[in-house]
Amino acid sequence: MGTVLMNVDPNSVFLALVLGLIFLVLFEILRIHVSRGRTPPGPRPFPFLGTLPYFIKDPMGSARSIHQYGEMATVYIGRQQGIVLNTLQLTKEALVQEGSTFSGRPALPLIDWITNGLGIIMVTFGHSWRQQRRFALHTLRNFGLGKKSVEERVSEEGRYLVAEMLKEGTTFDPKHVIQNAVSNIICSIVFGDRFDYDNKRFAYLLKVLNENFILTGSAGAQMFNLVPSIKHFPGPHQKMLQNTNELLGFIREEVNEHRQTLDPENPRDFIDAYLLEIDKQKSQEDSTFHEQNMFMSTADLFLAGTDTTATTIRWGLIFLMENPEVQERCHEEIVQVLGYDGQPSMDDRDKLPYTQATVHEIQRCANIVPFGVVHATTQPTKLRGYNIPKGTMIMTNLTRIFSDEKHWKSPDTFNPENFLDENRHFYKPEAFIPFSLGPRVCPGETLARTELFLYIVTLLQRIHFSWPPNSECPDMDGIMGVVRFPHPFKIVCRSRDAKY
Repeated sequence: MGTVLMNVDPNSVFLALVLGLIFLVLFEILRIHVSRGRTPPGPRPFPFLGTLPYFIKDPMGSARSIHQYGEMATVYIGRQQGIVLNTLQLTKEALVQEGSTFSGRPALPLIDWITNGLGIIMVTFGHSWRQQRRFALHTLRNFGLGKKSVEERVSEEGRYLVAEMLKEGTTFDPKHVIQNAVSNIICSIVFGDRFDYDNKRFAYLLKVLNENFILTGSAGAQMFNLVPSIKHFPGPHQKMLQNTNELLGFIREEVNEHRQTLDPENPRDFIDAYLLEIDKQKSQEDSTFHEQNMFMSTADLFLAGTDTTATTIRWGLIFLMENPEVQERCHEEIVQVLGYDGQPSMDDRDKLPYTQATVHEIQRCANIVPFGVVHATTQPTKLRGYNIPKGTMIMTNLTRIFSDEKHWKSPDTFNPENFLDENRHFYKPEAFIPFSLGPRVCPGETLARTELFLYIVTLLQRIHFSWPPNSECPDMDGIMGVVRFPHPFKIVCRSRDAKY
């Protein structure tokens, strides 16, 4: 055998490898050509990489331009086909009218590697997802979601946030204090406690959480999804796994403390309720309630309840500083209704139509998930005459829907008038779908709406926000991760109330 190998001509081996590579590329080009003839139009994919290079190079440019291919467009993440829904009507047809068919989640190797297929957000559509989501919604309601108690928590935290922002000094980056304030609400529901803004361990957890949100949308993460075998090598995916393990370690410690002090007659929070549910269902063969699922479901709630709302508020500060006349008008309306010391509540929304419109306009323009949370088909289906195989990724082009001139008075500018009718009353256009539609609509929608309204009202009631001298507005395309983050920026806070 060794003699045979010694007699092999290296040039022949090299030539065979080159010819084999050429054959593979030609075969892939032919496969793409045949596939494109059967699918909705879309940008021309690269062999093996698909249309991923376009999105990595200019994610927001791709989001803004993909609708040129029609109401639905085909993209490829590597060799995996995806469909982008570019209109509200088609989105409703798929996610609502055919909800169960379009409510899956795609097989993403990176997410599966990190979560082991557990949790709520990215778990596949099926028995485990139904059990975990139903339990989470029921338990969150029991511990304040949709009740006055959650308003009281947000209002109290809003006062801490105002004091902290005014204490920071003249110029500072508001990222940490906003993230901490928002996270404290879900923490009080899930863990039964809030964390001070100077808690270094919690600040570190928020840092690694934010880091993972950015890394998950990075080119390195997309490469992992194309070539999962790189999990055995160094790279940003190893940092993501390390960050996830640190978060799960924090949750594990919380669970151990809860287990030692658990009172079955008086559950205090989500973790207590989950521990009791594990015990209740231990004899059920089809139960998905176990310790590992508890860790991941808790992590999902912590993740979803922190960065999305905090990121929206940070974008909101940018829009308000760029549009000072909107900021002043909101402040005047708030003071007229509540004064400087009145505590806002959700019941005040109708009395504050312009401010409520501004909150919604912040969400529209922030557009923190430009293609929505990705879905997948759970079975073969048809959409507008095209055959859609099982497992096809489905994305909602919120960038287009939120800027479609059919639905908005001022589609391309920040303008609260988009949410006011001719009588100056607040109204919500049907194209406003930041929490998605159908069976997989965001389970934290009520909490997010409460936080956004009460935090923004509280901040505008007490603080005037402006740019530091000689500073410029950051690039408004932002940084693409799991959500679209604003680039780092600093603000100047001036108290509107002598009390502070």
